[in-house]
Amino acid sequence: MNDNDFQPRKNWWDRNWKWFVPTGCLSLIVLFALFIGGIVLGVTSMMKDSDAFKESIAAAQHNKIVVEKLGNPVETDGMISGSINLHNNSGDCDLQIPLKGPKGKGTLFVVATKRGKWNYEQMSVYIEKTKEEIDLLQK
Repeated sequence: MNDNDFQPRKNWWDRNWKWFVPTGCLSLIVLFALFIGGIVLGVTSMMKDSDAFKESIAAAQHNKIVVEKLGNPVETDGMISGSINLHNNSGDCDLQIPLKGPKGKGTLFVVATKRGKWNYEQMSVYIEKTKEEIDLLQK
């Protein structure tokens, strides 16, 4: 008889912990990253679906000076930052929307309150190249 015949077999944990622990930790990190990514995507899509976002982008795209400085087409470029709060038919927003065009980049700043419709306190585009600000509310 051999001494190895009488040794008890190791349990599942003792045999598999070396691959299970890193895989389990990595899985938790991936799930957490997906959760955070889902929240960011949800908030960003909520901002993009708002009337304030759509109206301000349209104003920037139809402003002759902005189109002259950034080129045509003027599009969003990257992550929107800021906040938007809506409660039934009222709310407020403070958004910074990165813009790009064939000639350069800029940032659209929007500050507004909503009581039935959006009333804009600020809607302007800052052009990075020339460091100038174009007021979109001026008629």
